[in-house]
Amino acid sequence: MSLNTFAQKQVTIKAGTIIPLQSVKQVKAADVSEGQTVDFQVVQDVNVDGVSAIPHGTLVKGRVSEARKSTIAGTKGRLVININSLNTPDGESVFFSNTDVRIYGKNRTPLAVITGLFVWPCLFIPGSKAVLPAGYEVQATVAANTPITIK
Repeated sequence: MSLNTFAQKQVTIKAGTIIPLQSVKQVKAADVSEGQTVDFQVVQDVNVDGVSAIPHGTLVKGRVSEARKSTIAGTKGRLVININSLNTPDGESVFFSNTDVRIYGKNRTPLAVITGLFVWPCLFIPGSKAVLPAGYEVQATVAANTPITIK
């Protein structure tokens, strides 16, 4: 074996580096609760100094901070997911600055109220659901210069 087999290289992912992510599965606000995790994955390799510091497909965990399903009288659904960091394959953490995914349904309260004045059952018109589709793309921004050891 050569010594290069065990060679390690340290690179720094610069603050402000954009890391493209996409959701792994569809998530409905009605099906999750605050605190649950939602999986995202890195869409393309993040290269630094000619090496892949964060490989394509690296899983990233987001945490649901708000999940409200749509209700009668037209109130819209809401889903907010915070993506704070990712762990590299070697276990090192890369932190992001203010990366929130916000998905809102459509508010139908005015329609429900106006229609309800003429036809009573129309007060039961629900707002639309908040749904994060599979493959939804989001860009995470690295918060601070982060050294990563590449093996």
